[in-house]
Amino acid sequence: MATGLRKGLTSYGDSGFSLFLRKAFIKAAGYSDDALDRPIIGITDTASDFNPCHGNAPQLIEAVRRGVMLSGGLPMAFPTISIHESFSHPTSMYLRNLMAMDTEELVRAQPMDAVVLIGGCDKTLPAQIMGAASAGIPAIVLPVGPMVVGHHRGEVLGACTDCRRLWGQHRAGRIDEAEIEVISGRLAPSVGTCMVMGTASTMACMIEAMGLSLPHSAAIPAPHAERLRCAEASGRVAVEMAKRGGPVPQALLTQGSLRNAMTVLQAIGGSTNGLVHLAAIAGRVGLRVDLEEFDRIGREVPVLVDLKPSGDHYMEHLHHAGAVPRLLQELEPFLDLDAPTVMGGTLRDYLALAEDVPDQTVIRPRSNPLKQTGGMAVLHGNLCPGGAVIKHAAATPSLLKHTGRAVVFDSVEDLTNRVDDPALDVSADDVLVLRNAGPKGAPGMPEAGYLPIPKKLAQAGVKDMVRISDARMSGTAFGTIVLHVTPESAVGGPLNLVRTGDRIALDVEARSLTLMVDDAELSRRAAEAPPPAPGPKRGYAKLFHDTVLQADRGCDFDFLTGEGA
Repeated sequence: MATGLRKGLTSYGDSGFSLFLRKAFIKAAGYSDDALDRPIIGITDTASDFNPCHGNAPQLIEAVRRGVMLSGGLPMAFPTISIHESFSHPTSMYLRNLMAMDTEELVRAQPMDAVVLIGGCDKTLPAQIMGAASAGIPAIVLPVGPMVVGHHRGEVLGACTDCRRLWGQHRAGRIDEAEIEVISGRLAPSVGTCMVMGTASTMACMIEAMGLSLPHSAAIPAPHAERLRCAEASGRVAVEMAKRGGPVPQALLTQGSLRNAMTVLQAIGGSTNGLVHLAAIAGRVGLRVDLEEFDRIGREVPVLVDLKPSGDHYMEHLHHAGAVPRLLQELEPFLDLDAPTVMGGTLRDYLALAEDVPDQTVIRPRSNPLKQTGGMAVLHGNLCPGGAVIKHAAATPSLLKHTGRAVVFDSVEDLTNRVDDPALDVSADDVLVLRNAGPKGAPGMPEAGYLPIPKKLAQAGVKDMVRISDARMSGTAFGTIVLHVTPESAVGGPLNLVRTGDRIALDVEARSLTLMVDDAELSRRAAEAPPPAPGPKRGYAKLFHDTVLQADRGCDFDFLTGEGA
């Protein structure tokens, strides 16, 4: 098999000329023949002025370069799409598959023997792994790391769980305009991803548990020197992987490693988005995430990590408490310790590197969990025949069994226009329902599932209500919120049949979500439903609409999944 500069030669009809021309042009950058004869390690550059979460990417790239060169490799950084949650219209999820395609094609098109994937902000890490899995070369993930905590009036702040909490207080009139502006400058005090157990941190922890990144890589704060040392070590390991020709992502993404990821997702009280991304990653190698198995894991595995939004602490505290290796020690009975890792060994090696930190309270022992069961549950019923997800670890316990009257919003725009209308017919016992916010309907399945409490109820002190949608929710959010209703309303799912005034019953213990309307009436409503709106006519929007899968399949494009998926 060709390696180094000889790999993937441009087609000119003469391979000798192709290599000659490639060398001639790269020598314009000042490279010697000695450098060009070494294993080539690609390094993804996801820095962007629109992505402050990746603000440390240039420093990480330099540290990776150092590690590569110290180990006898040639580092070659190249830019890819960069996605930031707050700077992506209509939603970052809409662009995840585009970034995955970009990463896959650039890894495949350019000569590299291994690649270091530098990412962090929510959708970038899953996009990179999806792309690398399809490209099929050795890859190691380097998260950019979480930002450090902020402070305001003696209170520790974290983006973005406290963003939502404090914005809710602002909407309710308890924080004025001047103070909310001050707070906006203190919520995100450094580069890096959200320092709570949001999607970015969730993915970093799951990726480490799958053996795709180095031990401790998930939780080291972005500004810390240790993050740079982790980058250097990742460069070294990438060279070792290049020299031995593996492992490639397909070898690491096994049923055992997927189950390990699901176990960690439950134990950290992680983001519901993690389940969607895991399904997409699995699909790239021809595997499926079994939602029933995920739910069974949640009944067996308790929440052990005391981080917001399910608990009280932040990612830097998880790092100082021993991070993922220490958590894996607590989860040992539930894990497949023979799952392989980028280091060439097994997950058992990661546990051996755990530090025992006396008196830390962030990683709980199994005998004293934060929550007795895992962070998430999978629901079924006539409203969600393909399943729905609730993060009950961050919900109000009294609402986990609740029956209420539906108050329906037909779209995100409808929600925006009416939710704060003083004339809205709504009470605290009602169930807010948002539809047409799924993969096709929105498009892109935005994080609109965190429906705001109607203003008049928020001003009256209401802090939570049951909310149901085919949308997603930020991992930093909290509340009694049912998400990922499948199939979505835009493709004819039962959510499209709900009417304001219908009764809906949620029973998390029974794992049920029921629209209390008889089948005959639902059939009548289905027959009267208008046809779906026409899809986009051109470009990426058309590609997305025509090929995106539902949430249980990870919202990947149908033509990108592996054989048998």
